[in-house]
Amino acid sequence: MESVTAWFAEVGAWVSDGLYSTFVIDGRWEWFLSGLGNTLLISLFSVLLGMILGLVTALFRLSGSKFLKTVGSIYVDVIRGTPTMVQLLIIYYVIFAPIPIPKMIVGIIAFGINSGAYIAEIVRGGILSVNKGQTEAGRSLGLTGAQTMTFIIIPQAVKNILPALANEFIVLIKETAVIGMVDNLDLVGAAKKVQSRTYDYFWPLISIAVIYYVVIKFLSVLLNRFEASLRKSDIR
Repeated sequence: MESVTAWFAEVGAWVSDGLYSTFVIDGRWEWFLSGLGNTLLISLFSVLLGMILGLVTALFRLSGSKFLKTVGSIYVDVIRGTPTMVQLLIIYYVIFAPIPIPKMIVGIIAFGINSGAYIAEIVRGGILSVNKGQTEAGRSLGLTGAQTMTFIIIPQAVKNILPALANEFIVLIKETAVIGMVDNLDLVGAAKKVQSRTYDYFWPLISIAVIYYVVIKFLSVLLNRFEASLRKSDIR
């Protein structure tokens, strides 16, 4: 019995020491808090940029112009066919290397371009899910193709698109972890800073894994409730 008690005491001391050195010493918890804030900001603005690029690309791919369709298809194919980390490194070390621009902005641009390719397919699928009769109805009312798309098709497609966009934001939060390859901006960067001082990989990495899990779980619950509310409105 004493050996078991001693073992629990040792484990408790190990956990206490690990958490103390990871979060308390030198106010290191502020690094994680700052990293989490940067992670959420990068993800949010990347999704907003991705929404703009995605909408434009989706319209390109649905247009009657062969040139625009080709441009949209190449963008989606290239971005979806290459790793996010490689895209980030190219944008940071090649495209913006000679330009003095904040690293967070570079991250937002890189992840926004990446997200845009996936959002384009989400938007395109949402638009195609709207009955073709809606387009014919709009044209019969004298609306142009652009007006029909703007005032009739897209508003109806939004309900199908929103849950997928929210899910893209959740996925992007995890993908932004690779920004640690270029700078210690996010949660991974906070863990790396702690590791450089404690020479301990376990507690910093376990800590950010738990933080990521809690944040993603919270957003997933909100997304599920949002989708449930949309289904209720459909039933009505």
